[in-house]
Amino acid sequence: MLVQQSFSQPTEAIMEPSRIVLIGSSAGGVDALRRLCAKLPTDFPTPIFIAQHVSPSARSILAELLDRVGPLKAVTPKDGDSIEPGKIYVAAPDHHMLLRRGRILMRRGPHENRTRPAVNPLFRSAAVAYGAKAIGVVLTGLLDDGTEGLIAIKAAGGTSVVQDPADAEWPSMPKNALLRDHVDHSVPLLDIPDLLGRLVRQPAGPDLPLPPEYAVEDRIAAQEIAVMDQDTETPGAPSHISCPDCGGVLNQIDVQDEIRFRCQVGHAFTPLGLAAAQSDELERALSVATRTHRDRIRLFDQMRSSARARGLPHAEARWISAAEDAGRMIQVLDEALSALKRPIADGEA
Repeated sequence: MLVQQSFSQPTEAIMEPSRIVLIGSSAGGVDALRRLCAKLPTDFPTPIFIAQHVSPSARSILAELLDRVGPLKAVTPKDGDSIEPGKIYVAAPDHHMLLRRGRILMRRGPHENRTRPAVNPLFRSAAVAYGAKAIGVVLTGLLDDGTEGLIAIKAAGGTSVVQDPADAEWPSMPKNALLRDHVDHSVPLLDIPDLLGRLVRQPAGPDLPLPPEYAVEDRIAAQEIAVMDQDTETPGAPSHISCPDCGGVLNQIDVQDEIRFRCQVGHAFTPLGLAAAQSDELERALSVATRTHRDRIRLFDQMRSSARARGLPHAEARWISAAEDAGRMIQVLDEALSALKRPIADGEA
């Protein structure tokens, strides 16, 4: 994994915001973000950072969309940009957006839940850099990205906000966050702007010390350290589960009553994200097996025809039996594929 040096701080003084707002969303997020940003007050005093799941090859115009609908300037930052109050920063495709005091990092660190940008790295970096000043918001989306990040923000003394799942187009992300029993506010989408307007004007509480794993994982996401270096120890303990992305051993990390996984390359998963990735790998393997069995049936049919033409009834019977066995295997594989496509129920991981 490519290792980058930490961004050096400039010599000039950096204006520190009194609070910062982090927003994470996935499926249904573009519309939700447009509606939220359209209702933000014109005098919103603090910066807002948004991680919306997007395809790595897409050309994202989310910053332009948010810039048009709301009163605040929205941009896609570059690595090392300064943080300005009252501005919206949107993560670029295929880059994690991470925070340092007064600065933004845009880095191609390891995928988390097979996603980059992901919500958890942004929230985690805010917890490490800004502590109790951080206000995390989870909106509509699939699975549970953002849950572990909200827990990090709460552990640092910050504030957590979740869209009411009943109000979300895709309720899994907010529902899973609520199931962890750490959320300060759960409100409908259109009530979030006014809530944030009140929260950012309230003084932050005292910073709380974070478990060291958060800082290590933040540096991994920023590519400031390589987890495969001999001097760097991946947090957690070996889980005897392999990484769906690279095949390496996943370490199980237990922090703040949460379980998550990270491999030696740096790929990270929540339990639901890991289960979804394993389902994807199984679906690919079963699809290949199904296609191979269909090819086998074509081969067996050709051999059956050849045996019949040569007057070899015993050989013909063997090829017929082999084709029937392959057909039964296809039926089993199709049933397994159908079972894999059923969504994993929301609940305690």
